[in-house]
Amino acid sequence: MGLLQLAWADRLVLIDPLAVSVAPLVELLAGDGVAVLHAAEQDLEVFMHECNKLPKKIFDTQLAAGFIGYTTPSLATLHERLLGVKLTKQARLSDWLQRPLPPNMVAYAAADVARLLEIQSILTTELMTRGRLGWAQQEFALLSERVHQSRNAADAWLKIKEIRNLQGVHKARAQAVAEWRTQYAARTDQPLRHVLSDLGVASVAQHMPTSLQQLRQLRGVEPRNLRRGAGKELLEQLAALRAADLLPKTSPAAPKLPTQLKPAVSLITSWAAQHATTAELDPALLATRNDIEQLLAGDPNSRAAKGWRAEMIAAPVQQLLAGQVAIAFDPQGKLILEKRSGCPLTPVADTDAAK
Repeated sequence: MGLLQLAWADRLVLIDPLAVSVAPLVELLAGDGVAVLHAAEQDLEVFMHECNKLPKKIFDTQLAAGFIGYTTPSLATLHERLLGVKLTKQARLSDWLQRPLPPNMVAYAAADVARLLEIQSILTTELMTRGRLGWAQQEFALLSERVHQSRNAADAWLKIKEIRNLQGVHKARAQAVAEWRTQYAARTDQPLRHVLSDLGVASVAQHMPTSLQQLRQLRGVEPRNLRRGAGKELLEQLAALRAADLLPKTSPAAPKLPTQLKPAVSLITSWAAQHATTAELDPALLATRNDIEQLLAGDPNSRAAKGWRAEMIAAPVQQLLAGQVAIAFDPQGKLILEKRSGCPLTPVADTDAAK
């Protein structure tokens, strides 16, 4: 963490965490106020790392905007569309650990939070008008729960789909690399993806490079992953894994997708995206392809079967599987669900035979 920005009704402060401890934030986080954040996951990870505590209540402006039709909007996008204000992007990729921070970076940091409460107010009004404030609050709670769970480094591999198809020692090594990545990210106060991507975890475990040059050549490994000694530490970790006798951990058995339903995944995923767009929802917020696969497999942990999504996605899909409705194209070429007629078209071959 290079800088902490705080704003409330009539004040805005910038705190240098390199100069002072942020531990006193624990008292603030324990209060009953709402922490308004944008794309909150990384900030919440920092709170857990620095204070071992999360705010009781959060409001993520990026998530909230997804419930009124925005697709993963940046903070600059929300400023421009909701407030008519353009934020400068000049300092976005700057080094926030440099000291002293130049005036343009200080101004950039302050602008990020100066009107965040106004954006929250506008989004809250929109959500209430659409009857979706409760949906958004469910999603905020799930985000907090996910950040809490991510602290368990030993189970970090469960969230990496690239590890699922690995077998034997390759899988065991990937699990160990995933655990190292989580621990390293916590120690160095970085998002997981900045340490190593999910693809990078699997790639490293399969190829087991022995030099920085070999590391750089692997898919999923970016130059930033190897900075500040991270590459050297990863190579040391791999050397230890190479010498160890590892067995892969097993995951809780999840229901398997029935073979006959596999062709339906792409079609239902496409319909779900269209359904979301029509309802002015971020399609990725409503359901991903993986959500649909889990739902069709009958996985009780499927995100699509819980909370507000149960009515939006799970119920229509169950009607589809029961043969009560069908997916069709409307005159504009959009996918829609409609009641089945129960009258299938006669195949051409049968028609010819009848003649």
